[in-house]
Amino acid sequence: MSAVMITRKVTRKWEKLPGKNTFCCDGRVMMARQKGVFYLTLFLIVGTCSLFFAFECPYLAVHLSPAIPVFAVLLFVFVVAMLLRTSFSDPGVLPRALPEEANFIEMEIEAANGNVMAGQRPPPRIKNVQINNQIVKLKYCYTCKIFRPPRASHCSICDNCVDRFDHHCPWVGNCVGKRNYRYFYLFTLSLSLLTIYIFAFNIVHVVLREYRNIFEHVVSLTPHCTVLEVLVCFFTLWSVVGLTGFHTYLISLNQTTNEDIKGSWSGKNRVQNPYSHKNFIKNCCEVLCGPTYPSVLDRRGVMLEDSTRPTPSDASAASTYKSTNPVSQTTKSSAPLIPNEHTPEEAKPSIGAGTQKSTSSPKEEKPPSPTSPNAVAPAVIKESAH
Repeated sequence: MSAVMITRKVTRKWEKLPGKNTFCCDGRVMMARQKGVFYLTLFLIVGTCSLFFAFECPYLAVHLSPAIPVFAVLLFVFVVAMLLRTSFSDPGVLPRALPEEANFIEMEIEAANGNVMAGQRPPPRIKNVQINNQIVKLKYCYTCKIFRPPRASHCSICDNCVDRFDHHCPWVGNCVGKRNYRYFYLFTLSLSLLTIYIFAFNIVHVVLREYRNIFEHVVSLTPHCTVLEVLVCFFTLWSVVGLTGFHTYLISLNQTTNEDIKGSWSGKNRVQNPYSHKNFIKNCCEVLCGPTYPSVLDRRGVMLEDSTRPTPSDASAASTYKSTNPVSQTTKSSAPLIPNEHTPEEAKPSIGAGTQKSTSSPKEEKPPSPTSPNAVAPAVIKESAH
């Protein structure tokens, strides 16, 4: 008799999620696989601020105000926090359809489209929904096997459908969507302020040193670091401030970068944006002050997987039992010894016979008469029974 041991392996759902994302800290951190530019962004921010804190802040705190380095530290911490919040969070990835759901959707599509003639191209898979008295088309995703919600799109880099997809930003190493767009905008806005802040006080530092006598070794070291910071801030200023201005414009219209590039609401038909409140303040409040939506992935959910394997102790015990207790002899002896001959009635087991055998002694048993042609079979069967 063999025995098996059933073990349950605890697996987190993030380990089985499709797509091209990487997870850390047991699924709490979610990023794209291409993270090289993100590390460059972090290095530029930390490196530039470190030079500013090391060389400019001590001089400005003494000759101007001690509040200058304090405000710079607070702004730096806020920038890094928004960057990490944008990079490590779920942007709004939509789960893919299960096989049963995908088959059901396929049946619905086939029933709606009818039979398509051979050689003809099937009609596009879309659904029309009405939002604020305007028809919006829902497109079918052949990868995720779902009809994407309004404003959602499939990211080719992360290979996932993202709700309210804005764009994939390599500088933050993640997609920008419904759940992290406000943190992305706060990151760009605070980074613009930090860049302007460092650039302005670098200029102030250079001007003040022209009119004061400082120690020679400080004078010979500080200008090189100041020039490096000014160059980094100058080239960063135009890109970051320009990006912040562009997203401010999009927020005022309640529009995404993906919709602006595709011209979803400014095409030939001049379709109006059904998501805009026609008010700058209301649009900004909806995008920046709206509710925080929970993730629909349940990345840290538990999945139980059953696996069966024989136990070593039970397997060895079963093999020992088989070797010490053979069953083949008794089973074979109950068959008739002569072909086409039935088993005698005396060899058939019965309750009464078993009771009599247990109470009677061996001396009381009488051997069968030798004259009977079938007398040999019961004797053999009794011997095998003993």
